[in-house]
Amino acid sequence: MTIVLFAAVALLVLALLVLVHRWLWIRLVRDTTAPGGAVRRAGTALAFALPLLSVAALVAGRAGAPFWLERTVAWPGYMWLAVLLYLSLAMLLAEPVRAVWLRRSNAATGPAGSSPKPGPAEPTDPRVPAGEDAPLPGAQPQGIPAAAGADPTGSGAEPRHAAAAAAISGSGAEPQFREGAGRGTVPQATLAATAEPTATAGLAAQAGQHATAAGPAAADSSQPTPAEPAPTTLSRRRFARIAAGTAAAAAAGTVGYGTYGVLRGPRVKRVQVPLAKLPRAAHGFRIAVVSDIHLGPILGRAHTTRIVDTINRTQPDLIAVVGDLVDGSVHDLGPAAEPLRGLRSRHGSYFVTGNHEYFSGARQWVDHVRELGLTPLENARRELPYFDLAGVNDIAGESEGHGPDFQAALGDRDRTRSAVLLAHQPIVIDEAVRYGADLQLSGHTHGGQLWPGEYVAELANPTVAGLERYGDTQLYVSRGAGAWGPPVRVGAPSDITVVELASYQA
Repeated sequence: MTIVLFAAVALLVLALLVLVHRWLWIRLVRDTTAPGGAVRRAGTALAFALPLLSVAALVAGRAGAPFWLERTVAWPGYMWLAVLLYLSLAMLLAEPVRAVWLRRSNAATGPAGSSPKPGPAEPTDPRVPAGEDAPLPGAQPQGIPAAAGADPTGSGAEPRHAAAAAAISGSGAEPQFREGAGRGTVPQATLAATAEPTATAGLAAQAGQHATAAGPAAADSSQPTPAEPAPTTLSRRRFARIAAGTAAAAAAGTVGYGTYGVLRGPRVKRVQVPLAKLPRAAHGFRIAVVSDIHLGPILGRAHTTRIVDTINRTQPDLIAVVGDLVDGSVHDLGPAAEPLRGLRSRHGSYFVTGNHEYFSGARQWVDHVRELGLTPLENARRELPYFDLAGVNDIAGESEGHGPDFQAALGDRDRTRSAVLLAHQPIVIDEAVRYGADLQLSGHTHGGQLWPGEYVAELANPTVAGLERYGDTQLYVSRGAGAWGPPVRVGAPSDITVVELASYQA
């Protein structure tokens, strides 16, 4: 039943990835590039290659691929997953803008495939009344003798034609055409008739009187009104390019900043936790809590060195490594974990397993961290001078018969002493309450790692990050010092927490 459920979930996730990549290809490649072009071919190739690299990065380790191959596909594959998340979110935000723009664009240009409606047609010949056609070539208005080619003013025939036309139009007289002249749709510029100078002068004077009486607007009414410039509209392809470019820039900036935060190393966070049964002598006891380091094909020895140096600068009394130290075998990641030998504290360094240790074999890592100077707590307890320190295996160990055993870790202890429990997953807090632990230190959630992942993490964990109380037990959850999958954190910065115990008697 479990295998069937896992297969169904895997198929659902795969189908979702296919649909998301198909949609992004449409918005980022098809809508922004010309068909058959080199850019479209390159974008289509990436649309296939990037998700394949992501799948390869996810399964390479568990499939037993060589470590060099894991490292080869890890960077592009995992980074694309982070970019995919924020690129998809940015494009989703752009969809309403795109819908509004398309609606306004269609309203301005008319239905798709049709031309914009023309405005009122202007008469091509101001001498022709509304509804009449322009005269054919050679047509001569009666009463105005033809003087083809004559230009008494010496300035050309065009101005005289315009003046005569204006006078006739202003007088309201209908132009008369020669007998036998047909009526067609020939433009005004082909008219050959010209007015006599005296008639032109009289008619021009009459037109001037009309213009003076009607005002400047009427005087200019004889001239064809210049066409209004068509409003400039953004082409669909250009709009798609702007949207795609903006979304890509936002996604790249977000992922770049999140990557810098991980590679820079975790910051120190300090939290004070009062314990009712803690003696006064233990007031101010400092526990450096580090979880989810996730050494693997991306985060290696340099990452471990940064963490060790940061912890040692806090000068802790005790160091607690609460699981998910590695993503791989001792053979591949032993050199990356080597700097852990340099951890320094007054009361030692302790380790409990996380779920990721069981992916590659928890036993080999329990033995190896012991060689590095850490003390594994496998369902065990140590009585320190001021309180009891207990640790349980991760619940992922149940598949190997080595799950958490709270009875072995806390069952027979002295309840008058404070007890601090190391457990990788916050979900075991109910057992910690039942067995009377005063404080549980956990990790596992990464604080969500990639926003809005914190909302997903809340569905499976009682506390995603920080300090909360459950009955008489307090639970502190660290966001972790590394990152799983993409070496990116957004909205959940990595941390090493110094938990300072406080006594009510102080």
